[in-house]
Amino acid sequence: MTKRTITVFEHESLRLGHPEEGRLSAKELECLQLHAGDDGVPYYSLIHKGVKFCGYVGVIALGGLNIEVLPKIDRGSEAQWRKILIDMLRKVGSLEVMPTDEADLKLKKNSILDLYIWEFMKQVQLILHQGLLKKYRKQEGNTTSLKGKLLFQKHLTKNIVHQEHFFVKYTVYDPHHLLNQLIYKALRLIKNLSVTGHINAKVDAILLDFPEMNDIVVSEQTFDRIVYSRKNEHYRKAIMISRLLLLNYHPDINSGKNQVMALMFDMNWLWEKFVYLSLKKYLVDATIKPQANKPYWRLFGKRPVNLRPDVVIKNAEQTYVLDTKWKLPNGNKPGYADLQQMYAYTKYFGSDHTILCYPGTDENFVDGHFHHEDSGHGHYRCSVLRLKFDISMYPSLQLALWQKDIARTIGFYCKTEIA
Repeated sequence: MTKRTITVFEHESLRLGHPEEGRLSAKELECLQLHAGDDGVPYYSLIHKGVKFCGYVGVIALGGLNIEVLPKIDRGSEAQWRKILIDMLRKVGSLEVMPTDEADLKLKKNSILDLYIWEFMKQVQLILHQGLLKKYRKQEGNTTSLKGKLLFQKHLTKNIVHQEHFFVKYTVYDPHHLLNQLIYKALRLIKNLSVTGHINAKVDAILLDFPEMNDIVVSEQTFDRIVYSRKNEHYRKAIMISRLLLLNYHPDINSGKNQVMALMFDMNWLWEKFVYLSLKKYLVDATIKPQANKPYWRLFGKRPVNLRPDVVIKNAEQTYVLDTKWKLPNGNKPGYADLQQMYAYTKYFGSDHTILCYPGTDENFVDGHFHHEDSGHGHYRCSVLRLKFDISMYPSLQLALWQKDIARTIGFYCKTEIA
């Protein structure tokens, strides 16, 4: 089955129409509507005869269709923004794939999902090479030889005719381990995603070497209770990807025809993480803290609501609070809600200078302040900074250079040296 791909950018709409024209069929739209349900989903909203995507990027796979949602802050081709997204995911540790795998896989579109699947299969092969974990477990049943402990009452009941049998309780040493069951379930899931023939053949080859496992019910708690040790550390990457695949897969339990895999990432989170890691890597004479927490408001007897700025920078003399936003503000003027948020950060974290950091095609710094007559100096400094990114230089521009440029720019305004 040939997988069809539609590529859109964040905040764009996709409507009902002819599939050949890059639109949704009636069945595909119905599938997205059912997936949204009554409560909705964070990555798209339902509109008249279509869906409108939000500030999430990634891929939504349903039946024979992949919908690829890419970030965008300026001009640029789908290929450029696809590579930028994959590179950013790599930098923040959400996608660890060797570049040579891309050439081997001959990636073109819906590469985000393919890359995760390809990396997962590579990790499973490494596990098979090292050997699957096994565990001891108790088992009861009839055997033709006496082993373990004879369960006398059950033996009399079940073997009164077949006296050549023994009903015993014994210990077996087999690969039916939770980690193996999770990997097996993820492999079976990939077979349901209408993936490319190249991936499908690879999964079939792995399943030939992988023992068949009983199906298990999977939830967040299943993964949360996993404890890694020296013996199972080599499973970590494969389990991380199987968690991503299994918990983002939404089968239609009624008909089995409307399965949806939504592998979507909040662009604000990705931008925040990317900026933080850029500063952490290159700023050398300051303390960089991500999302410092301070109680802000609470009801009696309840947990407090915390304030969490994206980044707090402290050098020898001053404190700076940074808040990152993946959007293009009109005229470099932040919105009312953003200003209220920045004011709270300024007050609660004792910030000497609070900075809103946006992406942009040109570097732009607009100094501003919160007016407050009761403060010692009459105002609190709050600025807007656009961090330049030149899409025309991509893919020749290495993302590491952009990271260094981000650190250099922020370091200049925060009076902090870079490495």
